[in-house]
Amino acid sequence: MGLIESVLRRWPVSPAMFYLPIGYAIGPSGFGLLRLDPVRHATFLTTITEVALLVSLFTVGLKLRVPLADKLWLLPLRLGIAAMLITILLIALAAHYLLGLPLGASVLLAAILAPTDPILASDVQIHDVGDRDRIRFGLSGEGGMNDGTTYPFVMLGLALCGVDQAVDYASLRGLLDAMWGFAAGLAIGGLAGWITAKVVIELRRKRRFAVGMEEFLTLGLIAVSYGLAHLVHGIGFVAVFAAGVAVRNVESQTSGPEKPDEVLGAIQVSQREEVAVDPKKAPAYMTEVVLGFNQQLEHLAEFAMVLIIGVLLSGTGLSAEGAALAALIFVVVRPLSVLPALYGIGCTRLQNGLMAWFGIRGIGSLYYLLYALQFPWLPDLNERFTSIVLTVIAMSIVIHGISATPLMELYAKRSRFGRRPT
Repeated sequence: MGLIESVLRRWPVSPAMFYLPIGYAIGPSGFGLLRLDPVRHATFLTTITEVALLVSLFTVGLKLRVPLADKLWLLPLRLGIAAMLITILLIALAAHYLLGLPLGASVLLAAILAPTDPILASDVQIHDVGDRDRIRFGLSGEGGMNDGTTYPFVMLGLALCGVDQAVDYASLRGLLDAMWGFAAGLAIGGLAGWITAKVVIELRRKRRFAVGMEEFLTLGLIAVSYGLAHLVHGIGFVAVFAAGVAVRNVESQTSGPEKPDEVLGAIQVSQREEVAVDPKKAPAYMTEVVLGFNQQLEHLAEFAMVLIIGVLLSGTGLSAEGAALAALIFVVVRPLSVLPALYGIGCTRLQNGLMAWFGIRGIGSLYYLLYALQFPWLPDLNERFTSIVLTVIAMSIVIHGISATPLMELYAKRSRFGRRPT
């Protein structure tokens, strides 16, 4: 990948499309070099996937350099909440009436498949910090938000399947817990990110302290936000995303309207320590170094997670039910969820269409699948569930990976030549 990554940018492929068959080849159906049991190894795999997801959520938050009062935030809010609710409803109906699953299992499957991915299909994500493109901002924000907002519905599905630990989510108390979890995660993550960014910037500016070790700053803030949210029964994924957004917001308020690269200019290696404590450049330097480190982690997380998906799929095999459900989600469910959610927001037909198409499933769905497999809900459905979910993820990686580059190039050409994308 180090050798050919720059070439891949020009082709209608994504890095994940290369990792997936490699994982399949080293799995049980290939050379048998690695065997992972999704049920027996569920706890271990859940932890790995959780870490990868946290890194990606924080990275997405750091990329969204738009004031919180800006109306552009309505896009990810509508996609991450309204569209997600419609998605869960439609997939649950399809699972119940077309696949013949019990009500609880149908809700659980719908919640597992509802979140879109914040890592995969980089062609449709924000590339440059401060990018205000509706499609890139909306899809990036959606991917950062709906991994957390899906959690209560996963718990509702488990409750309907008879899992004792989730029983409260099938009552009014569950609704109150979900509202508290989202609000607490948002508040704790936002406050942790804001305080950390303010303290580090002031220490660097005034006392020349806390210089360097951005890697520890990143991982420490992720861990603190996630841990504090869990201590008060908040949703940790929401907290980590909010922490990333808060750090970026502190930088944008301090640096002003100029983008970070404009504030920093060209920096020589020997100048880095001086730039890190410069009164004007310190905020931009801190966030850009943290973002750069996180993006490197994100590349490794994508590699590891898609490799695991390939190995697991090699063990379970492709599912005809999963393929049919994937087609239904991509062609019917996603458009019927997104288009009503975006009604009246002012997007063009092309923008609406592209956001309706790019509902990429990936690591969020893998995490919630593995999380659910830790509980003794319906053992006879474990293998069937796993095969369905992995097939949907694999098809999304391939189909959306192939279509991302040409469709976004078409969109860019229409914008470049001054034509309003319609």
